[in-house]
Amino acid sequence: MTVGVLAVHGDFSEHRSVLASLDVESREIRTLEDLAPLTHLIIPGGESTVMGGFLERTGMGKRIQKRVAEGSLAVFGTCAGAILLTKKITGKLPPHSLKLLDATIERNAYGTQHQSFEASITVLVVRPKITVAFIRAPRFTKMGKSVSVLAKHNGDPILVRQGRILASTFHPEVTGETAIHALFLKL
Repeated sequence: MTVGVLAVHGDFSEHRSVLASLDVESREIRTLEDLAPLTHLIIPGGESTVMGGFLERTGMGKRIQKRVAEGSLAVFGTCAGAILLTKKITGKLPPHSLKLLDATIERNAYGTQHQSFEASITVLVVRPKITVAFIRAPRFTKMGKSVSVLAKHNGDPILVRQGRILASTFHPEVTGETAIHALFLKL
């Protein structure tokens, strides 16, 4: 297994810290060459417009799409990463999307940076309660039939899976939570 974290913007170092706490080596991914050996890629939270533009300009987005279609790459997107994975994005100035996850997502649905919060959630496939952070979080508003909802908060899907794609509207890495990363590594 070779794990990488897209390292052009956002909280990539926090994801790498969580992976290290699971005794998993990871790499920072910034080029097509960096992407080539990966079996698992994390697209972190951050500014989705910046990251989407980077993926488009560099051709990395097309390469990720191809690798996912071939089944040779598992992808986990948190917050902005989830936005970039989703087929349809609503809200102001939607970024370029990879269109890999059959869902609709609304940007900044939980409000501003000031309205960010932590919550204790239940995830169906991991231990009973984990604490995660919602930072200018998006909200899934519609799911395709191939998407499984693994966790909800106040009735809204917040963790979903489609094949080897995992997407969360929250940040498990900010709280140091390892369960979601461990789940991703099994994909």
